[in-house]
Amino acid sequence: MKIIWLGHSGFRIEIGGQVLLVDPWLTGNPMFPEGRRSEAIEGATAILLTHGHGDHSADAIAISRELGVPVAGIYDLISHWEASEGITGVGFNKGGTITLGEVAVTMVNAVHSSSIGTDRGPMYAGAEAGFMIAGEGHTIYVSGDTTIMADMGWMGEYHAPDIGILCAGGHFTMDMKAAAWAAQKFFDFKLVIPCHYRTFPLLAQDAEALKAGLPGVEVREPQVLVAIEV
Repeated sequence: MKIIWLGHSGFRIEIGGQVLLVDPWLTGNPMFPEGRRSEAIEGATAILLTHGHGDHSADAIAISRELGVPVAGIYDLISHWEASEGITGVGFNKGGTITLGEVAVTMVNAVHSSSIGTDRGPMYAGAEAGFMIAGEGHTIYVSGDTTIMADMGWMGEYHAPDIGILCAGGHFTMDMKAAAWAAQKFFDFKLVIPCHYRTFPLLAQDAEALKAGLPGVEVREPQVLVAIEV
C-alpha cells in the first residue's frame, strides 16, 4: 500500500489494486507543484470526496471526465453532479459501504459544513463525512474536515482502523493538540498522518504538538508526492 500526499487534504492511496484519489484539490493548491498533475492522477480508479468545499472538490469533475472514473461521495452532491455535469457518480450516505475491487469504503460521520460555490453564492452540498477504507489487511480512517466528536468512540471500536489520516491544522478543523487527544482517546492507531495543514499561514505549519500527544505512535509528516509505504 502507498499513501501519497497531494497537499492540503488530498491523497493518492494505492491499495488492493485500486488507486483512490481522496479530495484531490490540485488546481490553485499552494502545496501542489505545478506540472505534476499527470503524475498525481495517473491510473486513478475512483475519486472519494469528503464534502463539497472547493479546497476538497474543485478538481473532482475535471479528473472524472478526463480519466472516465467515478466520483464517490455524499448522495446529495453526487446526484446533483450526475444530473448537472454528466459525470459518473457513486452516491451513498453515512453508514453505507461501497466496494471498489477488493477495497471496502464506508462513509462515517464528520462535524463541519459542506457547500459548493455558485454565481448566487454558496449552495448546500449534502453533509460532510469521513471514510473508513479497508484493504490489504489494514483500515484507514480518513477523518475529512471535523472536530472531535463522540462518534469517534464507536467508530474506533467498530472499524478498528490502524491508520489515521487526520485533519489537524486548526481554525477550520481540530488542531494538532485536539487531533492527538482524539487519536489517543478513541483509536488504536499504529500510524497517524496529519493533513489540512501548512497550506495557508493561519493553519498549523508543523505536527510537533501531534507527535508530543501521541507517544508510542508513529506520526509521519507527509511530503507532497512522496509515498508513505505500509
